[in-house]
Amino acid sequence: MRSTTAVLALGLVPPPAAVAQPRLNPVIDLVAAGKPVFGLYAPANRRARPGQPAPPADSMKSMSQLAAEALAYKPLDYVFEGTMEYNFDQTYPPFTEFAKAMHEGGALTKGKPARFTHPLFVKTPEIAPDPAVAATRIGKQLNEGVTGIVFVDVLNAAELKQGIAALRFRSKGGTRADDVGNAPARWGMSEKEYKERADLWPLNPKGELLTFTIVESKEGLKNVREIAATPGVGVLFPGAGTLRGVFTTTDAGGQRKFDEAAWEAAIQSVLAACKEFKVPCGYPAGAADIEKRMKEGFSVFVIGWGEQGFKAVELGRAAAGRQ
Repeated sequence: MRSTTAVLALGLVPPPAAVAQPRLNPVIDLVAAGKPVFGLYAPANRRARPGQPAPPADSMKSMSQLAAEALAYKPLDYVFEGTMEYNFDQTYPPFTEFAKAMHEGGALTKGKPARFTHPLFVKTPEIAPDPAVAATRIGKQLNEGVTGIVFVDVLNAAELKQGIAALRFRSKGGTRADDVGNAPARWGMSEKEYKERADLWPLNPKGELLTFTIVESKEGLKNVREIAATPGVGVLFPGAGTLRGVFTTTDAGGQRKFDEAAWEAAIQSVLAACKEFKVPCGYPAGAADIEKRMKEGFSVFVIGWGEQGFKAVELGRAAAGRQ
């Protein structure tokens, strides 16, 4: 048997098939390696609160400006766009402008191989009310070149399976239509190559798409183990903000009471299901709690944009040794 030195001296190299294809979506590399992942909500214009005047027109940034702001912050691992959870028809058009601006601003490296510097993950509205409409919406989001879909308020495994199917082309056993829109150009490849690579990891080890699944209701918590056991689940999150409302009641005197112990138990039940079924567990952390949640076992984080969010990313990366 030739030694490694002899092989190198002869100029022999492994055949191309033996070399792993570089991944376009770096979030999957981090998740697969068990490394903590830090994402930030996309920067957005300030919205007027009910009963308050609208922000001054000259304070509103264009989608190109917001995209440039997102791209200028390098320490994050992905950009989280959450506006389409409600009123999809109203929020989808500005999202397409943002996605286009991210691409034009350089979210995909120009070298060979190409790689996303700021992968885009987007919330999609609830699946359960109308799975067919949900599948159409997911297809439209994917056609803008996103690398991850975030399912909100998942109630059971059957609903999650419908969402997963909507991400996969029919040739891969899913329900996604063949129309791919702007996605191949945003991924820097041909339509043929896109259709091969735009599949779901970990169901397809070579896939470049990843799902986040959020459990944020008592029904979802009841079914969290079957949700965590669903093939294709990428990262599982407790919807901590929504769950705070779930575990808040109003007494006869109109006083609101937050059951913090029950809320924390709900969060821990999601984490326990993640650990049982070996699924990465996510959390909407901030600077005040990111290190605590990392010690507990959460490893994928979505964090608010702004100075406190940047601080949370810095704390998390330091705790993970990712400086």
